[in-house]
Amino acid sequence: MAEHDKVALVAGAHGIIGGALADELRGRGWRVRGLGRRPVPGLETITADLADAGGTAAALREAADTTHVFYAALAPDPDLATEAARNAAMLDNLLDGLEAAGSALRRVVIYQGFKIYGIHLGARVRTPARESDPPHMPPNLYMAQEDILRARSARAAWDYVALRPDVVAGDAWGNPMNIALVIGAFAELSRALGVPLRFPGTEAAYGALAQITDAGLLARASAWAAETERAGGEAFNVTNGDVFRWERMWEDVAGALDLPVAPPVPLTLARHMADKGPLWREIAGRHGLVEPDLARLVGWGFGDFVFRTGSDVISDVGKIHRFGFTERMPSTDSLLGAIASLKAKRVLP
Repeated sequence: MAEHDKVALVAGAHGIIGGALADELRGRGWRVRGLGRRPVPGLETITADLADAGGTAAALREAADTTHVFYAALAPDPDLATEAARNAAMLDNLLDGLEAAGSALRRVVIYQGFKIYGIHLGARVRTPARESDPPHMPPNLYMAQEDILRARSARAAWDYVALRPDVVAGDAWGNPMNIALVIGAFAELSRALGVPLRFPGTEAAYGALAQITDAGLLARASAWAAETERAGGEAFNVTNGDVFRWERMWEDVAGALDLPVAPPVPLTLARHMADKGPLWREIAGRHGLVEPDLARLVGWGFGDFVFRTGSDVISDVGKIHRFGFTERMPSTDSLLGAIASLKAKRVLP
């Protein structure tokens, strides 16, 4: 298939995964459309609420030439059963709409977080986590979505690939799940208040082994997953390929940002940073930043989740390497590069 015959539909193009992916695919000569509830600046966008089956079907009539779906949409909910049912229905609605439009769909690439291994349930996950590890008791949104893909692809002309990144670091803003933005904003607020950069999580999380996935690396892995025939029907862990402890990474970040560092003080960021909005507005005005509303900029709850994970979080990436995607990246470079890019975009000072 010629490059110009590849037409991508990116569900969740506003997010940290979807934004980097759209840039990568366009750079490779793909036609790329975003799918979301609001237009994506600079990207052809189909606007639809995936929770609305009829509205989604109507909107997708103009997407009959779609050859590949990249599904990064997410509708979180604190109730796991509600979350699983809602996200499964959204995926079903998208596939129903494309089927009704008579699309030439060849492959779906879907993204699953480390929650597929049960990290959110409080139990210690056996590491390094492997794609062949047995599932846990549902509900789990990723399990529910993959059940749909498995059943539908069995009777369709298309197949699917599941990619499993961990915490994604990139230069997207306006969505809650960018750890680089959480750290960068926390650092600048610390600077403005004249306090050292103290890790705001638990001692256990500070010393546990952790990993991240660079948004650019994930975008390149996504293109690989879309184009590699033998990847069909498989799941792959995708990380930078190294591990670190926050106790070392935190010092690297502080040094790069020219901030003093001091021992951790565990905070519940969602609560403790709630009064920092006026200070951020002042910082934004002084530096001409693009978003003065701290509540719209940073997902502190995501930071709480990451910085309170007290057990090792390690994915085995051997499978994707064996199948042919072998790119690696130092996570320090990934995280500091994302913060530097956020500064260049005037998201951070």
